Amino acid sequence: MADFTDEDDALLEELGVEVETRKQGGRTPREERIIAGFEDIQRFVDQHGHPPQHGEDRDIFERLYAVRLDRLRDLDECRALLEPLDRQGLLERASMTPPGFADDLDDDQLLSQLGVDAEAPTDITELRHVRSTAEKRAAEEIANRTKCEDFERFKPLFVQVKRELDAGIRQTRPFQTMAEIKQGEFFIVGGQIAYVAEVGEEFISQYDRRDSRLRVIYDNGTESDVLLRSLQRALHRDEAGRRITDPSAGPLFADASEDGDLASGTIYVLRSKSDHPVVAANRDVLHKIGVTGGDVDKRIANAKLDATYLMADVDIVATYNLYNVNRTRLENLIHRVFGRAQLDLEIKDRFGHPVVPREWFLVPLFVIDEAVDRIKDGTITDYTYDPQKAALVRVKEC
Repeated sequence: MADFTDEDDALLEELGVEVETRKQGGRTPREERIIAGFEDIQRFVDQHGHPPQHGEDRDIFERLYAVRLDRLRDLDECRALLEPLDRQGLLERASMTPPGFADDLDDDQLLSQLGVDAEAPTDITELRHVRSTAEKRAAEEIANRTKCEDFERFKPLFVQVKRELDAGIRQTRPFQTMAEIKQGEFFIVGGQIAYVAEVGEEFISQYDRRDSRLRVIYDNGTESDVLLRSLQRALHRDEAGRRITDPSAGPLFADASEDGDLASGTIYVLRSKSDHPVVAANRDVLHKIGVTGGDVDKRIANAKLDATYLMADVDIVATYNLYNVNRTRLENLIHRVFGRAQLDLEIKDRFGHPVVPREWFLVPLFVIDEAVDRIKDGTITDYTYDPQKAALVRVKEC
């Protein structure tokens, strides 16, 4: 039998069956699935000390195991396959199905009623609306967290990641494969950011599968000692589970494009020629900072008719070319950094309507230059503009 891949495992787990690759040769995938379903029942007996029983007062999983066991007893093919593995004598016991319990239902309808998909005999081990043993175990491991005693070491990492997500430097992507779970990676699981702080040595489980023990830190100050495959299952089961991407490599700006780069636009810095008293008094430090994908000269051609430009002509005092950058996210980042210095001024547009322009900031040009340099090297998310100091300062100093 060919080895199962991670993708095969994920697909079968979606059907509610925990299937492990085994050393024994000659078995079909269907036989392996039947054995896996029987082993679930054996684990139940080991844990509870009795075979699964029917009854409305029983847990839904016990009732499902009871139905499953009855079907295994009834099918000669299954009995022949499982008898060598039946260390508890489960196949020899009489069915415990209550009289009348299935009088009006055929096998398929009964299994469907209890959440078992019985479209074919192989489906006796597949649960439709309930969690598999693997899923339950993964959920328990993820939920079993303790206080992270050295969380102060990791707290700055979470602060940084959240800033970079807000700025668009990092993004979230649906979780795909086990290979994405590595030391230093961030994920969103259970509504919290999770950081893989440590990855233990790889080992081979009793079912011949690769696994590792992880130390995972969460942004609420807790941590868990969890198996890599348990985190993998939790991410697959969580509809909102995501992988957080690494920061984009390379500079955001360049003086000239390189092979493969596509010009994305321009950051422009403008100075107003308005004679408004507030503008005139602060002309040297009042700048409009924006991002455009077009020609800056064309964009400002009718500035004196546009309230966005303070109803006056403007001078271009600086431009920076962009390559392979999301313009909207970059503009939002710049405006967030200089948000405390935003101009608060209401003017009338050409129709007499009041307008408060949002892209004008009381910031010296040399500080804007520094901000661009920090965007290039990726450190801008650590800084904000302090109007009192007329300088960029680290966020923790504010």
